[in-house]
Amino acid sequence: MIDREGYRHNVGIILFNPRGELFWARRIGENAWQFPQGGIRAEETPEQALYRELGEEIGLRPDDVELVGCTRNWLRYRLPKRFVRNRNKPTCIGQKQLWFLLKLVGPEGRLRLDATEKPEFDHWRWVSYDAPVNEVIEFKREVYQRALEELVPLIQAKTK
Repeated sequence: MIDREGYRHNVGIILFNPRGELFWARRIGENAWQFPQGGIRAEETPEQALYRELGEEIGLRPDDVELVGCTRNWLRYRLPKRFVRNRNKPTCIGQKQLWFLLKLVGPEGRLRLDATEKPEFDHWRWVSYDAPVNEVIEFKREVYQRALEELVPLIQAKTK
């Protein structure tokens, strides 16, 4: 779903384990690391998209996680011009994201990167809070920083 301004509606997923570490995944065939994220379909609510993407990208079911929080507002980033597909109509100039914070409550062994025929990730690891902002592709850094600033205090409250 792309809005009038050209932003694709999207959900971002910050998953943490009982130790407070964050799930960090590498895009398949690239040296690019990120949190799971994905588009919201026209018939979906953001929360429905969250659980669909969670299953598609990392193989988890709703009962494997606890929904801890969500950003208060949409966070946006623009794509660099080289990534904009001007032939597509409507043209997508960036992402408009709601970020959800989830605590892993099921077994870590349920994490699967091959839950669909076309996996998005080929490797994952647990990281500290500072790694994502330092490692994510540059044009997503501000959104990651804002999402983490808002949601990390909720992680700290859940891991004490």
